[in-house]
Amino acid sequence: MTNVLLLGAGTIGRMIATLLMRSGDYVVRVADSDAEALRRLNAKFGVETVVLDASNEAQLLSAMSGVKAVISALTFSLNPAVARVALAAGISYFDLTEDVATTTAVRSLAASAKPGQIFMPQCGLAPGFVGIVANHLAQKFESLDSLLLRVGALPEFPTNSLKYNLTWSTDGLINEYCNPCDVIHQGHRQDCWPLEGLEHLSIDGVEYEAFSTSGGLGTLCETFQGRVRELNYKTVRYIGHRDRMLFLLDELRLRERRQLLKEILENALPRTLQDVVVVFCTATGQRDGQMVQLWDARKVYHQTQGDEVWSAIQITTAAAICAVLDLHIGGHLPNTGFVRQEQVEFPAFLANRFGQNYVASGVKMNE
Repeated sequence: MTNVLLLGAGTIGRMIATLLMRSGDYVVRVADSDAEALRRLNAKFGVETVVLDASNEAQLLSAMSGVKAVISALTFSLNPAVARVALAAGISYFDLTEDVATTTAVRSLAASAKPGQIFMPQCGLAPGFVGIVANHLAQKFESLDSLLLRVGALPEFPTNSLKYNLTWSTDGLINEYCNPCDVIHQGHRQDCWPLEGLEHLSIDGVEYEAFSTSGGLGTLCETFQGRVRELNYKTVRYIGHRDRMLFLLDELRLRERRQLLKEILENALPRTLQDVVVVFCTATGQRDGQMVQLWDARKVYHQTQGDEVWSAIQITTAAAICAVLDLHIGGHLPNTGFVRQEQVEFPAFLANRFGQNYVASGVKMNE
């Protein structure tokens, strides 16, 4: 049995706890500032719970006593402190952040890691799984021309003019829509504006749009700099969403008032568990003397297990971080320091008991 500390008992944290506890191989201690959320988890699983303030490093250090790893399902702003305390405690660290500055801070700390201690941020869907897929596709070519990654978490049945429901962190969503986007264009690494580069695509007969958003590539631009002509990440939405968000962000200038934007979105947009995650990755390059395109397309839907409905974004995000934790415990990742998502072997990820959630439905590949 492996003891782990899970920080965060919210939407994603509950799913992480569920997957790890049901595996039978993990003892999970869950910490959060919300005593009621902890009570519900304790009633469900009998897990040990700790009420704490995640900004208090002394409380964090106490909660990390006796565990092998910490998983942060907290908002990105709290993660540098968590990583700093994990370094002092000598335990491995995993998070779900899409925030570039947070990852930079975690990476700096990882340089001082002890043998056997890893720091692995960005372990969700995008960044996370999508980086594992991208690296796998890239390895199929003698020379690589482009890597184009498209991912979206969408309501299965949209009813409002934004054609969107909240399915995960509102802070993370606003970050993606407002921060600069790391890309490689014409062989040069550069920033582009979020919500630009609008394109339309069709998957299984459904029409979507996609546009640039921040953070989805993780460390891929660094990994593939000098090796690819085009590398970019775009968020998938139903057609019309991007223009309405531009009105809110630019014409109403809510990009400058993010807290107000958060309040508006959380007050106006209902949350839904009936969602679908769309992943569409393409790679183009030279193979056996020809220009070839390979792709990986998959849809993951929400699931009903017993009397509970788990959203697709809960399943994919939690499954990804549980899978890389499992691979780390099993000795299948680099064993010290900073670990990138693209260092995870794609076949090993999909063969993992948690990674299997990505092959449950709607998978098409032409590799």
